[in-house]
Amino acid sequence: MKKQMRQLTTFGLMAAVGLAALSVGCVSANAESMGMKKGHRLLLKSAVENADYTEVTLPIFEGRRSGETVWFVVTESSDKADAVARGVHYSPKMANGKGTLAVQSVGMVNGKVQFLGSVDFSPERIVVPSETGFPPKEAKPGAIGEALYTPLIQLPNGIVLNAPQIKNNSGTHDRLIRIDLEKRTATFKMTDGFFEGRRVHYTSFNASDPAIAALEAANYTPNLKALPNKGSNGPGSGLTGLAPVVNGPTGKMNPYRQGLASALMGEGDPLNIVQEIPFGARALAYSPMWDVHATVWAQVPMPASSSVQLTDFNEVEKKAFAGQISGPDGKPWGPIGVVVNCPIISLEE
Repeated sequence: MKKQMRQLTTFGLMAAVGLAALSVGCVSANAESMGMKKGHRLLLKSAVENADYTEVTLPIFEGRRSGETVWFVVTESSDKADAVARGVHYSPKMANGKGTLAVQSVGMVNGKVQFLGSVDFSPERIVVPSETGFPPKEAKPGAIGEALYTPLIQLPNGIVLNAPQIKNNSGTHDRLIRIDLEKRTATFKMTDGFFEGRRVHYTSFNASDPAIAALEAANYTPNLKALPNKGSNGPGSGLTGLAPVVNGPTGKMNPYRQGLASALMGEGDPLNIVQEIPFGARALAYSPMWDVHATVWAQVPMPASSSVQLTDFNEVEKKAFAGQISGPDGKPWGPIGVVVNCPIISLEE
């Protein structure tokens, strides 16, 4: 059984900038049948959320790795018809990782995926915040991918799935709340963020940096670094941008609170900003593999009383161009070379 983490803080993003670089109204019967409430849209059709959108329950699937049983979830497919059939997101950009270490080719035997690599879930996850929260004094992941492990798998028919492993003989994923092998479901903690001024809810499964994996309660998966076109949202990229604010306003009761420092002090989620969502025409640009753009306000530290909150990736980019925002250590704003696997579950409208 996995040990308790030494000190639980937040499931927010990144120990990294310093360590790695660094009321819902009435619901119509029709809307409810579509997984929607007034002001809320469930994007991942196979998912079930709890009432306050802090937990998500997903179907789980049984696979094998060298005779050992492994359990995994599926949240995205690179093929549209396959995505519809599975009730998961369509994400064609994932196929751009074929031929790299980021995508593992798998076999199928009696309908079960045969993985080459798996995860060691036995380490103790440690996150110890500093007096100001960020950067943390210590951050060690509680799950470490083997040399051949990646959540992206290529099936014999060429389709690429986002299929993170969540349980094997060594233990379970650090975001796992409960698992029912009989019903074949598992429930995970979710995190709030922003997309173009609206709240999104997502969960985290993998990170290519160990410190970020610790803070995200995710599997440390260095092979994700091999995904193409960091900083690009073009057709050849396997990534979508993510902007975590490092030094945003603090104060648990401050409605404009945001950032890694605030999250590590236990004030709430870091409220990261995502570039794309898996909905409508945006699905062509969406990937659950997020390209981390560490976002630092020029004024350090941000006053607790500040009412400045960033909610749009394009807005962050404009402020960076204007010199109001930079990357870590005064470097230009842009990708820091870290990839996190965070499927979006739902959207507030």
